Amino acid sequence: MKKLYLGLALLLLGGCTGGLRIDDSYRSVSQSSRVQYVVLHYTSTGLESSLRLLTRDGVSSHYLIGDQPATIYRLVDENRRAWHAGESEWQGRTWLNASTLGIELVNDGYRDTPAGRVYQPFSDEQIDALIPLLQDIVKRHHLPLGSIIGHSDIAPQRKVDPGPLFPWKRLADAGLVPWPDAGAVARAQARFAVALPTVGWFQEQLARQGYTTPRTGVLDKETRNVIAAFQMKYRQRLYDGEPDAETAALLLVLNGMPR
Repeated sequence: MKKLYLGLALLLLGGCTGGLRIDDSYRSVSQSSRVQYVVLHYTSTGLESSLRLLTRDGVSSHYLIGDQPATIYRLVDENRRAWHAGESEWQGRTWLNASTLGIELVNDGYRDTPAGRVYQPFSDEQIDALIPLLQDIVKRHHLPLGSIIGHSDIAPQRKVDPGPLFPWKRLADAGLVPWPDAGAVARAQARFAVALPTVGWFQEQLARQGYTTPRTGVLDKETRNVIAAFQMKYRQRLYDGEPDAETAALLLVLNGMPR
């Protein structure tokens, strides 16, 4: 009897020490990365404050790019969720922390002055560091063109970062962001200068870009905020939220580009 009990105990012990066993010899082809977009931000503060803010409870990002020198800090593993997007929506997807990577760049953001809001530029070194990081992310996660967006794109009613001084054209030149042909824009702008589309047309075109946009046909504050977010990316010299001929031309050409 003692031998029987001893044998049973050894059998149970052997099963416990074996632990959970999972067969990994098969892989489904029906899968993709959980990462759908990369969201760019500025920190609105210096490096030390940014590191404190992004490594404590409440807010985080996957990467932080310093300014002097332009060091890339990995703060959250890419297979983990970072808390950088907040209430957000793009192309119909909501609460984008679950499906995005967040990259913060150390930058003071803006100062409100008697002459108006003054934004701070990004250093060339920061963008030189950002571009290869984005190229690596895009390659590893098989992201299509148009997957790199700003915080102001996904939350235009409450956010303006990375702001009108962020060099989106440099990212476009590196093949990371879609950019409209200048000649096509000029031709479309000439047509729209004769007859400007309706507010409803602008709302529809902005929604095609991916923005969460009112569909009321009314030029309300919310619609102006979305127009301004689009202009801060594609027409940075003037981002007043006005639905003018140049903005219409930019939308038309961009929405006609292959993706």
